[in-house]
Amino acid sequence: MAELTFFIAFLAGVISFFAPCVIPLVPAFLGYLSGVRFEQASRWTLLKHSLLFVLGFGAVFSVLGVLLNSLLSNVAYTVQLWLGRIAGVIIILFGFYLLGFIKPKFLMAEHKFKVHKFKSKELTSFVFGAAFAVGWTPCVGAVLGSILALAASMPGESLGLLLGYSLGLGIPFLIAGLFAQPFVLWLQRHETLFKYYNVVIGILVLTLGVLVFTGKLALIAGSFSFLNKVLL
Repeated sequence: MAELTFFIAFLAGVISFFAPCVIPLVPAFLGYLSGVRFEQASRWTLLKHSLLFVLGFGAVFSVLGVLLNSLLSNVAYTVQLWLGRIAGVIIILFGFYLLGFIKPKFLMAEHKFKVHKFKSKELTSFVFGAAFAVGWTPCVGAVLGSILALAASMPGESLGLLLGYSLGLGIPFLIAGLFAQPFVLWLQRHETLFKYYNVVIGILVLTLGVLVFTGKLALIAGSFSFLNKVLL
């Protein structure tokens, strides 16, 4: 079960990075972190600030995972069962949002955050990453919200879930920092790939919500473990 949920969270992190409201901003974002236009910054400078940014939001998600585990891991089985059902409903609603069936105001509004620039660019990058963990734009909010709901319903695996999400979101950021200019060229060539993003991701989130609500995720986890044994 842990392997499957970690994979789901990792995939959700990758999806968040490639969201249409995030990925076009990455070049400007890298320049902001390094203090110059990204074309003028060295590869290693961009990688360093990307790494500090990733560590910033990774630290916040790790603390959140520990809190969820400590607060909810000892609740009764019946409570955990209802947490799973509530989480399933929440995730299903996020799926409906991505498919355009519902438009809640708290997701439609853009959540902006400001970070004070410190004298140390390195500290600014780390704090900016931490701020990113608590502020999001609409199309990331549904995916992140789904992972948070899943983590609340599975407190024993909440730390692994949020670490998986951090890795899924963080690794593409590191790759973008290391290969900034080729990344921008790739982005320009594949703009049409993101045209149907919300529909595809909405279907995936909706499916996840149904599995969580019906308690079938454990069955999928069993199949996942079996495939691992066969393949490995």
